[in-house]
Amino acid sequence: MAEYDFSQFSCPLPKTDYQTIQMAHGAGGRLSADLIDKVFLPVLGNPMLNDLEDQARLQFNGQRLAFTTDSFVVSPIFFPGGNIGELAVNGTVNDLCMSGALPKVLSVGFILEEGLPIADLHEILVAMRRALDKAGVQIVTGDTKVVNKGSCDKIFINTSGVGVIPDGVNISAKNIKPGDKIILSGTIADHGMAILSVREGLSFESTIESDTASLNRLVEAMLKVSKQIRAMRDPTRGGLATTLNELARSSGVGFKLEEQKIPIKQDVRSACEVLGIDPLYVANEGKLVAVVPDEVAESMLEAMHRVPEGKDAVIIGQAVQEHAGRVVMKNIYGVERIIDMPVGEQLPRIC
Repeated sequence: MAEYDFSQFSCPLPKTDYQTIQMAHGAGGRLSADLIDKVFLPVLGNPMLNDLEDQARLQFNGQRLAFTTDSFVVSPIFFPGGNIGELAVNGTVNDLCMSGALPKVLSVGFILEEGLPIADLHEILVAMRRALDKAGVQIVTGDTKVVNKGSCDKIFINTSGVGVIPDGVNISAKNIKPGDKIILSGTIADHGMAILSVREGLSFESTIESDTASLNRLVEAMLKVSKQIRAMRDPTRGGLATTLNELARSSGVGFKLEEQKIPIKQDVRSACEVLGIDPLYVANEGKLVAVVPDEVAESMLEAMHRVPEGKDAVIIGQAVQEHAGRVVMKNIYGVERIIDMPVGEQLPRIC
């Protein structure tokens, strides 16, 4: 085997504000972006990785494929509306769907802590099976490791997935144009607040449940209306605000939102107010944001309403030429404010 010529590779130690990893580096906000831009990409970057989409798009034997991977370390592993098992399946299926791909197969890797009850593992596997069947995908390969007690928090799961991108579909933030409409598929902040309520032992008048769900049926319905969807993302870590900021920066256009049009369940809104948390920055696990041409927005919305995962879909704003790369939101009184990326973390380990 030929030796690699390391003289061709020059990558000095990065200059960052932190010399050690902080919890906020994994929260999906500004520090996460800083870690990727200054630490990972200078060493591992390449044209496909540098796009920073939720998945890589590959050509193989004449087919366009989407490939993605994700790791799940949520605490607690059981929460209202789901558990870490179905979350792992749904999260990876959804990352594939955001390219318009039809998910086909997944891999799974388990890291199990010594002492994990077999009954808990079985419940997680059954939930995974249900999620797989609902999404119409299969796990075709996997791996299991066991670590000493205290070396992980009960169970960590990694899932990777492959999907096929239909002909004529080219979904990317780079396609967004001024005048495009922004569609949100439903209520925000459900998952993050469900996790927090259990983690902190909080009780409200009603139980807040996670929105974890696979979105492939919804995306298929949307593509039947038009393949000209500009961009799609599922607003997980960092919530809706972070996702829209990422899209705005990647596209080089501005976004203008209407605050009163963003759907939030009343119990979720009340919980956020009590805790002083902005729901715009709270994670979701069964919602998507789509940017579509103005002329197809209403018909797209009608098609989404016919699918359970999109029954509460609404147009929340549009892309504009002003304030390129930034997100602005107008409230009911007509006052506008900038919606920026979070610097630190609000809710750690929500997925």
